[in-house]
Amino acid sequence: MYIDNHCHIFSEYYEDIKKVIEEAKNEKVEVLILSGCSKKDIIEGLDIIDKYDKTYITIGFHPDEVENIDDKDFIWLEKMVKENKKVVGIGEIGLDYYWVKDNKEKQIALFERQLQLAEQLNVPIVVHTRDATDDTLRILKKYKLRGIIHCFSGSIETAKEYLKLGYHIGIGGVLTFKNTYLKETVKEIPIEKITLETDSPYLAPTPHRGEENSPKYIPLIAEELAKQKGLSIEEVAEITTNNSISLFDLNI
Repeated sequence: MYIDNHCHIFSEYYEDIKKVIEEAKNEKVEVLILSGCSKKDIIEGLDIIDKYDKTYITIGFHPDEVENIDDKDFIWLEKMVKENKKVVGIGEIGLDYYWVKDNKEKQIALFERQLQLAEQLNVPIVVHTRDATDDTLRILKKYKLRGIIHCFSGSIETAKEYLKLGYHIGIGGVLTFKNTYLKETVKEIPIEKITLETDSPYLAPTPHRGEENSPKYIPLIAEELAKQKGLSIEEVAEITTNNSISLFDLNI
């Protein structure tokens, strides 16, 4: 069995969500953790996890949402985390300096407020960080939290900094790309600290690169991870699945 720790299975991207879930299960990807990182996606995601077995969600406000969030939204977010047992963490949250660089302070304030909430509620977080490693690490060091560094593609030196803080490393389709140095990096990351994710509909693994991604492709990522770690694909499936179950306290 596999778990896709991070996917955006919403109607904005997929015409038939039921089909996406069924196709994943046919490939032994039996558990999906959706990522709701805008108010719109969170509302739809809560409906999806209510309809489908073995679907969960993390909820939070992505840095792209920084201009759209007010105090009422934080009250609502806290309420949803407290009241719904299938909400398993806060995310994806973080910092993104790739597209916009003139709102860094606002992004940091949004990030820290959600980290404080996660610490208060004792739930894991899912961290988005792009072109913002130094600030991300500096801020995470201020809190005692657990979680996943989503869609990791950095160096082993950066990975080790996150590992020192106790975080898991989320590995997705980039691992299967031909010339990525992530292949070398994962060799140095303990398998017990790796979780698998697709980030669907983005970043489809080889041989589907450039196409719409889907949770059903998790085994392709697992296969490449097994190759780089010198493990069987069965070992990768078992260990990464157990990593996710433990981190998110899944009742499956």
